Amino acid sequence: MLSTVLSILLSIFTPPVDYEISLAGNFGEPRPNHFHGGLDVRTEGVEGKHIYAIADGYVSRITVGKDGFGNAVYVTHPTGQTSVYCHLKSFSPRIKAALRRYQYKHQTCEADAHLTPLDVPVSQGQFIALSGNTGHSTAPHLHLEVHDTRTWNMLDPYQFLHEFIEDTVPPQIHQIMAIPQGDSKMGFAIWADDYMQGAYNHYGIHETLLYVDGQMVFHSVVDNIPVSMNRMVNSWGYYDYWTRHRRWFMKSFKEPGNTLSCLQTDENRGIIDFSEPRDYHLEYVLRDFKGNETRRPFTVTGGPSVSVPSAVLLSPYAAFSSSSAALSSSSAALSSPSAALSSPYAATSSQPYILRWNRTTAISRPGLQLIIPYGSIAADAPIHPVVTHRSDAWSDACQFSTSSLPLMHEAELTLYANPPFTTFDPSKLYITDENARYLGGDFHDGWVTGHIRELSSRYEVAYDDQPPTVNPITLTGDILRLSVTDGKSGIAKWTATIDDRFIVFDAIEKSATYACFLRESWLRRSGTQHRLHFEVTDHRQNTRVFDTTFEY
Repeated sequence: MLSTVLSILLSIFTPPVDYEISLAGNFGEPRPNHFHGGLDVRTEGVEGKHIYAIADGYVSRITVGKDGFGNAVYVTHPTGQTSVYCHLKSFSPRIKAALRRYQYKHQTCEADAHLTPLDVPVSQGQFIALSGNTGHSTAPHLHLEVHDTRTWNMLDPYQFLHEFIEDTVPPQIHQIMAIPQGDSKMGFAIWADDYMQGAYNHYGIHETLLYVDGQMVFHSVVDNIPVSMNRMVNSWGYYDYWTRHRRWFMKSFKEPGNTLSCLQTDENRGIIDFSEPRDYHLEYVLRDFKGNETRRPFTVTGGPSVSVPSAVLLSPYAAFSSSSAALSSSSAALSSPSAALSSPYAATSSQPYILRWNRTTAISRPGLQLIIPYGSIAADAPIHPVVTHRSDAWSDACQFSTSSLPLMHEAELTLYANPPFTTFDPSKLYITDENARYLGGDFHDGWVTGHIRELSSRYEVAYDDQPPTVNPITLTGDILRLSVTDGKSGIAKWTATIDDRFIVFDAIEKSATYACFLRESWLRRSGTQHRLHFEVTDHRQNTRVFDTTFEY
């Protein structure tokens, strides 16, 4: 009965393209700070391929420039899923009209329209867009995601479309890594890729199992990932090794704070005790969604000195753990973080910190405080706060780790402002990093607070009292264009009117251009003069007003 229901459910879905599907990427591939959340469908290296709804439903959301998706369409299905089509060149005329209606109704230039089931219903196989290369895309393709509509968990689109995708090639194991866990205990990690015929790409592994003497100690099935757990990929993968070598070794054990539901282990979290002086027989089993399978047995000789095969790469991954006890006292001085804010001369320690996975940590140094919430990392890690005095800047600069250390949750960073000028506006201060990103800027009693998610970046206070720049208007055919730039805190919002009536200007991705497509507006060509009023505001509330006239 269950198989019949599943068969009926799968038959509801059809391909998003009208040619044989070839994949450039699959679901769950490890990436820095996130899993690949869908399938990358090839579009033969060009833009403009027709994209179709994979099932009946309605367009529930239309976005432009959100989440790196470029132009994107969300279709909600009555079976409980929502499909998302990303990096599109353009929308179908009906969907584009719905986006414009939403923007004019709400008088917003932001392109993020949430629609009702009656606005744009679609049928299975209905044309919805043209493929493109917008957003965080480096080549033309369709990025297709499927989410559980209720929980918004990322689902593997392959489970709905697998009958339309050919794959007879099994995964391939490149290397196995042994990672000491103290005494005679050890965890393992594996570097492997999946492949498909007719494609040169490599893909993530759908299912991984590790057996010890015939008993399963680790099992992963990558088919359902909560969006909120995306950054946990840095814990499952050996992230530090990836930053140095650009190879993802995926651990076959769970760090104590790793809560990914797609990972299952024995009671020892997949860590194996090799204390007995005997041979332990291990075997990796890897499968793709089609069931193509690869097996790799190997033997570990246990005892006081564990012996692993020469083909297994040894790693000093947990080398710092033996010294953690000596460092535990450093957290006691941080029990009252609010005291550090009373003065720019906070107490400091010459010792490094051990950042604990299971507690909130507060770190104080002269001129700074960092509060890292519970659950921000999956295992204890050493960090080395460094403060660099800068007499000619708005604050000292700080860095907390010499190697990349991303956090699951945002940490609150507070820096003491030391203005190089006697007269300044505190509301214009903000936190920034070496890439000049705006990271927030709440000012209180000489301190500026922002939020960060990477401990290896270099942070300091910046100042922005200059509004964005708007370059003169150009009219080409039915398109009005402005060039808008901001060199500091970045553009936060913009709005425009023509003849005192709201009109939409789109931010054109990967450029400084803002464009008004007059044919998609209420304005009609009449050969008369019109007044354009354009306002743009940055993140420090500096606003530039641009007024001009044009003939249309």
